Amino acid sequence: MSFIVWVAVLGAVLLTLALTSSYLRWMPVTTSAVCLALGVAIGPAVLGLLKLDIKDAAIWMEHLTEVAVLFSLFVCGLKLRLPLKDLRWRVAFGLAGPVMILTIIGVCLLLHYGFALAWGPSLLIGAILAPTDPVLASLVQVNDARDYDSVRFGLTGEAGLNDGIAFPFVILGLLFVQQSGNSDAWLGEWALKSVLWAVPAGLFIGYWMGHGIGRLTLSMRIRNADSTISPNDYLTLALIALAYVAAEEIHAYGFLSVFAAGLGLRQAEVKSTGDARIPAEHLVQPVVGHQNVEPAAAVHGDVTNLAETQVAAGIMMGDMLAFGSLVERAMEVFLVTLLGVVLVGHWDWRALVVALVLFCAIRPLCVWLMPWGRLLDGRQRLLIGWFGIRGIGSFYYLFYALNHDLGPAAATLCTDLTLSVVALSILAHGISTQPMLARYERRNQKDV
Repeated sequence: MSFIVWVAVLGAVLLTLALTSSYLRWMPVTTSAVCLALGVAIGPAVLGLLKLDIKDAAIWMEHLTEVAVLFSLFVCGLKLRLPLKDLRWRVAFGLAGPVMILTIIGVCLLLHYGFALAWGPSLLIGAILAPTDPVLASLVQVNDARDYDSVRFGLTGEAGLNDGIAFPFVILGLLFVQQSGNSDAWLGEWALKSVLWAVPAGLFIGYWMGHGIGRLTLSMRIRNADSTISPNDYLTLALIALAYVAAEEIHAYGFLSVFAAGLGLRQAEVKSTGDARIPAEHLVQPVVGHQNVEPAAAVHGDVTNLAETQVAAGIMMGDMLAFGSLVERAMEVFLVTLLGVVLVGHWDWRALVVALVLFCAIRPLCVWLMPWGRLLDGRQRLLIGWFGIRGIGSFYYLFYALNHDLGPAAATLCTDLTLSVVALSILAHGISTQPMLARYERRNQKDV
């Protein structure tokens, strides 16, 4: 398929979304669901405009999905402004840790005993499908840095953390599929390198890199009086790239490092502005072309009562969030459309059972059984239990597994089940997300 055709189809999809956005906002459907339907329409099963061979595209699809997840994780980190000692972080840690591990176990048991699959593929598929997605779950994440709602905050923190924490279990699943005989040697090595080292090392190096670069950047901009003209999109790309490479070089998890870098940068902004209650980007509202004017003319309103640090931090945070979100949305459109293109050829009916049990039983039950105390009431637990959206993160782990010596039978099984379950998640959660969130917010307003 020629490059011109790919570009033309992508342009047509984007134009369709742009022209129909005013109608979609009033309908109980997300952009991802529309992209999925468009992908099926232009795929081999209907119009035949696009074709994609998963085996041939596995390498570049792994890198493409990796880039999409990295941008989304960085944005997740930037959105989370509460200090780490705040109790609401316990929701994020509980979802990304115990809930995700229990979900892996639940899916693994379902596949092994329900469909008679071997333990290795069952564990691998469970690990691929367990993490919630930072890209497709953007609707249920915090609206902005002032949003401290426990549901949104917990889901955002979960999406940022669990894509990296799921990695050791994907590796464990691959080892079970590939290894035979005595497992004592490689199990010990896996626990030491993939869990005890890679997880904390990724979080540590990313956080302090983001925090340090954030403080240094703000200090230099104040000293050189360029708080409005510096290219913040360059800073976004640089920090994502450096945090990822630094973690990978020491055999830590790049996903966790990039998320922690965004979080560290946000914490640096809090300390620089001196006001933990109001995000810096809400203190100033940049005008169009603010990169080319003096600070006093770069924002709406009177900034005479704001410190130069607040102006610099506000513009930096606003630009980085806008740029990261733009890349995130573009990658979402492209990748979900490609899912629609290949879906019919890889559909597996067993995904109906897996999705039903995962969405309606395993995930909600794991959330409900956690000892949240007063952090979450019953209604919030039900919402979090339902909003276990699967998506681009699962794609990355799938293609990672396909590119690491997965046998043909296991590769076909993992591909078909993963793509089918993610497609069902896009449909089920896409239809239900907006109505459920609207009802939740209305009840919150009444309670206030």
